[in-house]
Amino acid sequence: MIVIDAQGLAASRPNRPLFRDLSITVSTGDRIGVVGLNGCGKSTLLRILTGELQSDAGEVRTGRNARIGVLSQHPVLPAGTVRDAASVDVEPWRAEAALSRLGMGDMLDARTDRLSGGQTKRVALASLLCREWDALVLDEPTNHLDLDAITYLEDTLAAFTGGLLLVTHDRHVLDRVTTKVLEIDRGRAYLHEPRGVNAGSGYAAYLAARIEREENAATAEQIRRNAARRELAWLRRGAPARSTKPKSRVDAAKALISQRADAPARQGDLGLDLGTTRLGSKGVEFDNVTFTWPGASAPTIAEFDFVFEPGDRIGIVGANGAGKSTLLDLVAGRIQPATGTVIRGSTVKIGYYDQLGRDLDANQRVRDAVIGDKGDPSVEDLNLMRSFWFDGDAQFAPIGTLSGGERRRLQLLLTLVEQPNVLLLDEPTNDLDLDTLRALEDHLETWPGIVIVVSHDRTFLDVTVDQVLALAGDGSVRQVRGGVAGWLHERNTKTVDKRAAPATSTSASASALTSTKPTSKPKVSPSTLKRQIGEAERAMNKATAEQERLNGELATAGSDHLRLAQLSEELGRATQALSEAEARWLELAAEAEAAGLDIS
Repeated sequence: MIVIDAQGLAASRPNRPLFRDLSITVSTGDRIGVVGLNGCGKSTLLRILTGELQSDAGEVRTGRNARIGVLSQHPVLPAGTVRDAASVDVEPWRAEAALSRLGMGDMLDARTDRLSGGQTKRVALASLLCREWDALVLDEPTNHLDLDAITYLEDTLAAFTGGLLLVTHDRHVLDRVTTKVLEIDRGRAYLHEPRGVNAGSGYAAYLAARIEREENAATAEQIRRNAARRELAWLRRGAPARSTKPKSRVDAAKALISQRADAPARQGDLGLDLGTTRLGSKGVEFDNVTFTWPGASAPTIAEFDFVFEPGDRIGIVGANGAGKSTLLDLVAGRIQPATGTVIRGSTVKIGYYDQLGRDLDANQRVRDAVIGDKGDPSVEDLNLMRSFWFDGDAQFAPIGTLSGGERRRLQLLLTLVEQPNVLLLDEPTNDLDLDTLRALEDHLETWPGIVIVVSHDRTFLDVTVDQVLALAGDGSVRQVRGGVAGWLHERNTKTVDKRAAPATSTSASASALTSTKPTSKPKVSPSTLKRQIGEAERAMNKATAEQERLNGELATAGSDHLRLAQLSEELGRATQALSEAEARWLELAAEAEAAGLDIS
């Protein structure tokens, strides 16, 4: 059954076209992911397909009596309680079950007009997931969800039998859920589907097709340049010869020389390397820190001891409300502990990329936000904006006209331009497009300072962090062996003993560990050994991700024997790299264990 059919759609923003001649059909059983650069028109497309906006051209038709559930970026709830808002036209127990799985089970009686934006979105999503639909249209549904809730959403969408149209930048969700991917690139639309048996997900098909398209474009541009050079040499063979040349040939030569291939989706790499203030040997130290919010019956952070050292890559995980952002605020000095101390090194300079963003004036232009009070922009300012993909008219755009992802990218620019050496990232993947996420991951790999990340994006955490701190919601903070996957596995396999005995704080764990004397002296200092183990874990994560990528490309390579041979060779190297990283980790882990060191 065809639920939504759109043909020849076009849309634009003031002085900026978004897409043209876009056609898409959503039928029963389709699970289509929509991807593209921030500001390319993904949310606009969804609003056109659901009737919220009128397109500049084209037509949208929906199936007769089709039931279409819609989750917008900024949903509006009816007045009343959370329970009432989620249970409209559905049994209350279903709504309560969905609310509980999405982390809203303890707020059933809260008033909807007092919810945060993230809470509002979770209630709207719960209302959708507990009802029956012929199609679901979801705009960034994973934003503001914790890892448990994202897992529940994945399971629900994977089992959904209707049509699904999904905008998300969560690569794990795209890979597991989608059967097709609609890509919007430079105003054009491309639909990617896996081909053949075991060809992988729609996301894998999109990655393979994008690589092929960009390689073909590069080849076509090189051919054009070579031809243009020949024609230019022909034109320059002297005035007498040129005067006898056919005018049509001269005009054709000039047209070829002036011709340009399609501009790349992004002009160059994202310019994240803006410099870093030198960080000394001392980072940020927590000494028996406890923090309790006013009116709360229990502390959010209790007796927490930890040292964030130069070079650390720390991920912070936990359910919504467990205190992850509170921990970042303590690091940044935005709030002060009730007891204990937070000691910052004299050279520490903190950059905070938070969920809410800076207080940006919606009427202010992008360039004015970047140059501040300097008056006219310098050459460096202009180059900086271009390196963050704010070029041409985008520099003069009012901030209020930017997409959510473009505003987040501007916020990232304003954070990094201050050259921090301790970078706090609170849900950095929300609203950023896939290109920006990969650029940020690459930048953090070699960034010399301390990185502390709060995120529910498993792929981003796997790539960027060495250690994981888990907050249980009872004030305890502890290190987790095995990263995000280890934490999720641990939560899914809790024993009765663990439920009966609450997790101790890091300080208590450290006391228990230090009560056992080391059996031998480590070859290097404990901090160096810990860092080496973290580097080995990152190498394993990187090699594993490369294996998965190559396996996906192999599945979509078809009968191209040259491409298959190349991919097989690359896969062999990735497998070897993983084997070496695992051997290195085992060696270091054995050394730490022999010395009685905690590497959890």
